[in-house]
Amino acid sequence: MEKLTEIKRKDPARPVMRQRAINGAQYLTFPAIEKTGVVRHLMSTRLGGVSEGDLWSMNVSFSRGDKPENVNENFCRIAGALGCSTGDFVFSDQTHTTNIRHVTAADKGKGILRPRDYADVDGLITEEPGIVLSTFYADCVPLLFVDPVKKAIGLSHSGWKGTAGGMGRKTVEAMEKAFGSRPEDILAGIGPSICQDCYEVSQDVAEAFRILFSREEMKRVKSIKEEQILLDKKNGKYQLDLWKANEAVCLSAGIRPEHISVTDICTCCNPAYLFSHRASNGKRGNLGMFVVLN
Repeated sequence: MEKLTEIKRKDPARPVMRQRAINGAQYLTFPAIEKTGVVRHLMSTRLGGVSEGDLWSMNVSFSRGDKPENVNENFCRIAGALGCSTGDFVFSDQTHTTNIRHVTAADKGKGILRPRDYADVDGLITEEPGIVLSTFYADCVPLLFVDPVKKAIGLSHSGWKGTAGGMGRKTVEAMEKAFGSRPEDILAGIGPSICQDCYEVSQDVAEAFRILFSREEMKRVKSIKEEQILLDKKNGKYQLDLWKANEAVCLSAGIRPEHISVTDICTCCNPAYLFSHRASNGKRGNLGMFVVLN
């Protein structure tokens, strides 16, 4: 058995995400989503690739100054872990929007083997097996959605702008419209990203979340309050909890509390294990979250 790297968790006694080692690379998965048997999924870490320097070692971005052959090799390793080929990947085009694209087999390879013919897409959904939805991170929040009844999936990138815009709810609504998914059937995973202790934000960001929590659908969420999301430091700065904010958005969309897995792993607290924009002052590669229907 390959040795797993020791990492910092917010609650070591109750790990939410599972560490896995496959052929020398390490990945993170949600056990609750694995149990459905509907999908294969993983989030990459820094470990097990061939990139060098600040991009060491499993960088999955072609736009961070890495050698293309290194990035391609990293994707080949991830594809092997998922049991697919790199031609099955479909990339987002992340610009901090809440735009969702319904992906089909015609999109396979876009972003990795051929150009994308779409732009400004931070979320992807599909009901077709064999398509690897692919989104990318270095502190923002991965949102993974699995409907085991309709056999449909969604994967979205949600930074503070996407979270304040209700990205999780919009992804669920897109799955409802496209596939007839029912929110109460959907399982959600809120993936590794920057934690509240590490994420100081300014007044304008705080105001965006006050507006979010003033919406009628958010007022129906009784278990999470605005004051939990924003800790006022009394100096015009706040500590923002993107995990709880995205959990509240998912609850507002009708997902059951017991169907939501909220990560226990912070990117910024684990800079040798996960890429973090804040921890590295921007000198970093990208992580990826990937999901494919069986």
